[in-house]
Amino acid sequence: MALSPEEIMQLLQSLIWLLAGVGVFIVGMNFMGDALEKSAGMGMKRLLEKISNNRFSGVGIGAGVTAIIQSSSATSVMVIGLVNAGVMTLMQATPIIMGANIGTTITGVLVALKNDYFNMAMYALAFAGVMMGFVQKEKVKIAGSLCSGLGLIFVGLNIMSSEQAFGNPLVETMFTEIFKTIDFPLLLILIGAIFTALIQSSSAATGVVITMVGTGVLPLDLALFIVLGANIGTCVTALLASVGANANSKRVALIHFTFNVIGTAVFTAIIWILRDPVVSLLVSTFPGDDPMSLQMRVSLFHVIFNVTTTVLLLPFVKQLVKYSCTVIKDKKEEKDTLSLKYVDDRLLTMPPVALMQVKKEIDYMLSLVEENTRLSFVSIDEGSMEHSETIRQNEAIIDFTNSALTQFLIKLSVNVEESDEKIIGAYFHVLNDLERIGDHAENFHEIGVEMLDKKIAFSEKARGGITAMRERILQMFAISGDAFENLNKEELSELTVLEESVDGMKKELIASHFARLAEGNCSADVSPYYSSLIAGLERVADHLVNVGFSIVNPTGSQKADT
Repeated sequence: MALSPEEIMQLLQSLIWLLAGVGVFIVGMNFMGDALEKSAGMGMKRLLEKISNNRFSGVGIGAGVTAIIQSSSATSVMVIGLVNAGVMTLMQATPIIMGANIGTTITGVLVALKNDYFNMAMYALAFAGVMMGFVQKEKVKIAGSLCSGLGLIFVGLNIMSSEQAFGNPLVETMFTEIFKTIDFPLLLILIGAIFTALIQSSSAATGVVITMVGTGVLPLDLALFIVLGANIGTCVTALLASVGANANSKRVALIHFTFNVIGTAVFTAIIWILRDPVVSLLVSTFPGDDPMSLQMRVSLFHVIFNVTTTVLLLPFVKQLVKYSCTVIKDKKEEKDTLSLKYVDDRLLTMPPVALMQVKKEIDYMLSLVEENTRLSFVSIDEGSMEHSETIRQNEAIIDFTNSALTQFLIKLSVNVEESDEKIIGAYFHVLNDLERIGDHAENFHEIGVEMLDKKIAFSEKARGGITAMRERILQMFAISGDAFENLNKEELSELTVLEESVDGMKKELIASHFARLAEGNCSADVSPYYSSLIAGLERVADHLVNVGFSIVNPTGSQKADT
């Protein structure tokens, strides 16, 4: 039908209102998701620590985390990050992805429940949230973001369902004509997938569909196919997140996509054949022509689709994993590439989880530093260079980890609470201390190699002193490592005592060494090496004290209450 310029302007205005509503809805989702993520950060951390090979607990964790952050896409990206970091296996990740699809249906239920009284409450909630944002207290600000986010979701929905958007008879007529033209299931699924992929939020896409059904511009039977398409479109975020990740991360994204495609195919076949009985069942469940009843039918279908698909495919987790491994092969070059073991940039959206993984990465770095310190003395004690390559490889990982984790923490520090800023500050100092210890260990090894080349060696007494001092240092490694890993403050006083004893040993050993030189019982050729070793070990002790005391003071200073 031909449209006059005035009618075209009306349509454009309605489209702008619709897009504005979608925009406000997405902003509200982000506000609420960020606030819930911060307030429930430790809860999500505990959930992730309970990850096991139990499929049902995996589904529960996926549903729980997604219900908290209100985004299955964010959960999928987080899982990809954990798999890429090697913390989670494909068998553990697959049920979590399935559970995430169930968790995201909560948004649809909330959208369908809106009515005039509920809307007034949400507007008031949004206003209260904005006012709370001016309060300096961090917890009040988080609560304000939560309130304003939840309120904005419904403000966006009201904009979409307003007279300016769908209330115009011309708009209703236009959509009626459009859906008469494209009344074909596969085309409707494609529309749902493309729209969701563009806005990267299945919750927002489903919210738009529910609103359109509630206003009467979209028939229920057609809406069901668009909702199915939205579940495929939401996989785009995960697919994009897997770009540049390792093979297992790509497999997670493929499993997510395959899971939704299989579910969509099954439900498309059922609805295509039994469209009228399915629609009648939904109508009988929520009878009436009021907007809430119309909307709840779509929301109920969304819940049934995701729960049923999970129930059908949960027994086939192994097969899905095997299929993903067949399609996406391992690349040999991945093994030779330096990468962080537990940390991935995809975790930046979840600071509590990211900090948990950073701690694991530092623990691993500490183990490499300790190993290098032990191995570095083999060349001195045994006159052997058999560990040279291991020390070199470990030092390369230590240097890379220090640099990569520092960059990660800089990016992470932009979006954390005040309490986490102190932890990040401590991690910066610990990384620096561990990197310095790694350098000392490398120097110890080089001293041994150089002495071996020159065919010189320490006297028996000199070697005994070095061994005694080194044993104290290894004791300090155990204590500082336990303190850092388990936040154990009880042994910090012992760490201080050991560090003071190392200081005393340094003075004694240097004095004894010069006495031997004066007596002619020691070669002057070894003097520079001996002094460097003793001084280096003393510096290692200082750094280990910093690592241990970082749990009570970000700078590692002992001037803190323990």
